[in-house]
Amino acid sequence: MTTSGGPGEFGVVIPARFASTRLPGKPLIDLGGKPMVVRVMELAARAGAVFAVVATDDERVVEAVTAAGGEAMLTSDEHETGTDRLAEVARRLRLEPDSVVVNLQGDEPTLPPELVARVAHTLMHDPEASLSTLATPLRERLELFDSNVVKVVLDQAGRALYFSRAPIPWLRGEFAIDAARDSRGPLQEDLFLRHVGLYAYRVSTLLTLAQTRPTRLEQAERLEQLRALWLGMKIQVAVVPDLPGPGVDTAEDAARVQKLFAT
Repeated sequence: MTTSGGPGEFGVVIPARFASTRLPGKPLIDLGGKPMVVRVMELAARAGAVFAVVATDDERVVEAVTAAGGEAMLTSDEHETGTDRLAEVARRLRLEPDSVVVNLQGDEPTLPPELVARVAHTLMHDPEASLSTLATPLRERLELFDSNVVKVVLDQAGRALYFSRAPIPWLRGEFAIDAARDSRGPLQEDLFLRHVGLYAYRVSTLLTLAQTRPTRLEQAERLEQLRALWLGMKIQVAVVPDLPGPGVDTAEDAARVQKLFAT
């Protein structure tokens, strides 16, 4: 396996927890004759990654990945965040500080490969940024006021100013304090962006984040990326036109995705 990233090259780490609370054994769900984690590994290859490593908590996932010709690593079960897990992989692979690594979740088998490449290249093209992520226009009021939908606001250079579960920016004079009660219909403004949780990191960024305790903002919003902003890191955001397909979190999600791979 090649783990040395040259100019324009990036790697992928795929966190894949077997002990999922809502869907135990999730990485090994069969999708058209292959485990889901293997489908995601193939997605990383199509995106142009020079290496892809599955980071897991279970030997059964390791066996499935290696049987398919991939690389897997058993990681600590004491990590508090996904960033901590990626940092462990980066340390064990002895990746260079400037290497770029994409965090591709093991339950995203339908993610377009071009988005993986897009988030990596966004970071590589901005030497001042520490990490990068994606966003897409938010067009429905119902989503704007949904706390499960993370919003982001950007500066003129496309860097994140803040992420929140609250509706940001707040339209003074249009939104009432109880605006969530009347949250139907389209948004007329083009100000609103929905965060897409796909990240690319420089290895040095991963190591710094893993060595920093969770911050009060991060704990309040339950958004790990706020730790990076609190540290003064620059997060470059690429805006893509459409929201990618949903991941696999429940048995219903799995059944829907299995139909896609059966065709």
